[in-house]
Amino acid sequence: MSLRDDFASLVRRPTARRRDNICIAARRDRSSCRVHAGTGAAVSTVRWCAFRNAWGLRTAPASCLDLETSAAGTVTTRGQGMIFPRWPPGPSVTPTALGMPMTDKPVVLITGAAGNIGRSLAGALQDRYRVVGLDVTKGDTNYPVIEVDLTDEKSVVEALERIGTEHGRQIASVVHLAAFFDFSGEDKPQYKSVNVEGSRNLIRGLQRFKVEQFVYSGTMLVHEPCSPGERIDESRPIAPGWAYPRSKAEAEQAISAARGGIPVVFLHLAGVYDERTSVPTFANQVARIYERDFQSHLYSGDTDAGQAMIHREDMIDAFVRTIDRRDQLAGETVILVGEPDAIGYDDLQDRLGALIHGKDEWATLRVPSAVAGIGAWVQDKAEPVIPDAIDQGTRPFIQPFMTRMASDHYALDISRARALLGWEPRHRLEDELPAIVAALKNDPAAWYEGNRIPPPAFVTEAEAIGEDPEALRVRHDEWRRKAHGDTRWAHFVNIALGCWILVQPVIVEVEEPALFWSEIIFGTALIVFSTLSLSWRMAWARWASAAVAAGIMAIPFLFWTANPAAFLSDTLVGAFAFGLAVGTRPEPGTSMVAAMTGPDIPPGWSYNPSAWTQRLPIIVLALIGLLVARYLTAYQLGHIESVWEPFFPGLPDEPEKNGTEAVITSSVSEAFPIPDAALGGYTYALEIVTGIVGARARWRTMPWLVFLFGLMIAPLGIVSILFVIIQPIVIGTWATLTLIGAAAMLIQIPYSLDELLATVQFVRRRTRAGRPWLRVFLFGDTDSGQRKPRTDEFERGPAEVLREMWAGGVNLPWNLALAALLATSLLFTRLTFGADGTMAHSDHLVGFLALTVISLAAAEVARPVRYCLIPLGASTMVTPFLFGADATHSVASIVVGALLIALSLRRGEIRERYGSWDRCIV
Repeated sequence: MSLRDDFASLVRRPTARRRDNICIAARRDRSSCRVHAGTGAAVSTVRWCAFRNAWGLRTAPASCLDLETSAAGTVTTRGQGMIFPRWPPGPSVTPTALGMPMTDKPVVLITGAAGNIGRSLAGALQDRYRVVGLDVTKGDTNYPVIEVDLTDEKSVVEALERIGTEHGRQIASVVHLAAFFDFSGEDKPQYKSVNVEGSRNLIRGLQRFKVEQFVYSGTMLVHEPCSPGERIDESRPIAPGWAYPRSKAEAEQAISAARGGIPVVFLHLAGVYDERTSVPTFANQVARIYERDFQSHLYSGDTDAGQAMIHREDMIDAFVRTIDRRDQLAGETVILVGEPDAIGYDDLQDRLGALIHGKDEWATLRVPSAVAGIGAWVQDKAEPVIPDAIDQGTRPFIQPFMTRMASDHYALDISRARALLGWEPRHRLEDELPAIVAALKNDPAAWYEGNRIPPPAFVTEAEAIGEDPEALRVRHDEWRRKAHGDTRWAHFVNIALGCWILVQPVIVEVEEPALFWSEIIFGTALIVFSTLSLSWRMAWARWASAAVAAGIMAIPFLFWTANPAAFLSDTLVGAFAFGLAVGTRPEPGTSMVAAMTGPDIPPGWSYNPSAWTQRLPIIVLALIGLLVARYLTAYQLGHIESVWEPFFPGLPDEPEKNGTEAVITSSVSEAFPIPDAALGGYTYALEIVTGIVGARARWRTMPWLVFLFGLMIAPLGIVSILFVIIQPIVIGTWATLTLIGAAAMLIQIPYSLDELLATVQFVRRRTRAGRPWLRVFLFGDTDSGQRKPRTDEFERGPAEVLREMWAGGVNLPWNLALAALLATSLLFTRLTFGADGTMAHSDHLVGFLALTVISLAAAEVARPVRYCLIPLGASTMVTPFLFGADATHSVASIVVGALLIALSLRRGEIRERYGSWDRCIV
């Protein structure tokens, strides 16, 4: 066989003061030892010779040793009888195989060698240098990395001793990359222990080695910044502005004091970037613009200021050149390394905005540093109380200390790097921006992960369902832009309504000072937020407009205005402004995935509970309630002198009042600090406007709104029913209009339950799929199933539309209809059986409760509630014996109670399907 390899290495003999350079040799030239082996059928022979030298200067061979390798793989030293471990058949006999690694490459020691930059630097050096690494963990590298804790002097000494044993004590260059870094701005103890003490421990430990060079990876931020138009050079005073560069400056002082005779080079580097990763400040700036974060439009410093950057390849080139020129860099040398020019913040914003979103100018407003600092402080302190579903559990990147240094400018004079290293950057940030943005768009998830920035929710949500995040974002932006353009007129109308509210106090002569100034403030706010809402990107402004509109509806009764024109105007304008602000397309606040993917009909359902035909009955019934409440409020506020009441008289001590007037001026009504009818009307108005908000799949796109919608109906319904129940019991009379309002509310309730159920099922389903329930609840999500082509729900004939409006998911079986008649009869036992006292009150209470149960059971999803008629029927059978009813009344109560129980047993027809809830409809 033929054996031919190159080897050279330094090994240390325990008994010798000098080193031996061991070579495999039959012939050698000036630069290497060559292996030549004889070949034969049985034995291959290699001669090993030891050349004594003093630190690499070779002399004549001092001794040689012949090794014979048999065909069987046994290695024998001729004349000494040494038998080495079995060799694989036909190997090359090498020093490495004998446990004696040999190379003539100079050693370069890198700290932080398992890190990103460490691996890049090692890759650039390995062709000409033998790379050895130090790091806290070994990592996955193709060069040896020894674990070390730089903060522990003993650990450093042990790691270096191991290097000396395995790789020799002559080191061409030590590149110190390891450092602690964070952007909290806090002076954390790791800055001292890792950056300062760790550097001191390392340079001290190297005193027992022959080190030709020590290279420290520093930062340009240790220098005092300059102003736009100026440049800094190595003579710039050392004046670090925050914890990280301060620790780097202290580390340089420690190295300088302890270096002994080791030459040191301090490379003051600019911010590092490449096509996929960059320093946190720049990466977060890109992310804010990509996400259209509101903060991307704000800056607390001079927008002409900027900071120099350096491409990773150029930085690695600077390190390699520094190492190659180690014999020319004696003593201590400071070199600024980076691209000489710094792009101003505003210019960089515009470039990024154009590349990411196609906008030639990205609006950037300068905020006073003090104001920005307070805002950053509040954001940071509020983070622990903000749900992780919203902020992903991470602290805000912008910290108060950053706002104080936003005007710092770092443009570099790199004359020394050119002169000493022959170095010139081959990249320019302005030229690399397209590649950086392309990398972000091609794989947003990888870009965010590489830059250690929490990705926006749409990225993770899109990937979870197999969608391309960037394609989804583009499609979503195009859809929102078009939909908003089609309905932008609504926000112009709101601007006009705001102008009306602004001047209304003067026109209608509002006398209450609080109401006068409130209308001026709310009118101005509506103008401002409606103007901002003209932009399709400012969905938050639409919700702000809606909040202002809700305030406009409330202020007239909060301040008990005696001005009917102001009350009417505020109520109508507020309701219209609310609906126009958030009731138009596109839905504000809905996640991209929820808006662009997912079905309209819930999985397993036979119809869509959020369809307009399902919501209109609720809106119509709420309108009836609003009109009743508005009429009663006018009496309570003194705008009218009487109210209509066709049936019920007033109380004996107030004969001038009818039943309705007595009820709405009773002690029960006056217990509220505001007119209770006005509060009811306000809730009805909110029901109407929230009923029109949201697209046809809002059961999954706006779960929180559906939940709020249901909550407004249920509590208001309970209050209305309780108020009707207590009228004859506590007040002593009835009010016809409140009975009409309660009836409208009873009919409303079943129509709201199916959408509420679909939303609860959806949130539970997505939570089981691993999605954060709070985020799903607040911003919606996709769901299983395909979205069918959408058609106009009102293109059908009127009869079909009306049938679906009143019958979709709601039907009243004949047995429950009969039970409703029986329950109604209990309300009139005062008239039919002459009941009075407790017996009459009992019938009245049970009758209304039974009607409430029947109303709920009319919804197919709540049909099991009908079984509540059983205890109500049983109580009806028992009460005559408890409260002393006459015989006729007792018999009637027993019959009615028994019928209620019997009629509750039949479920009735279920026409629709409700997914997993079907099995619960018994």
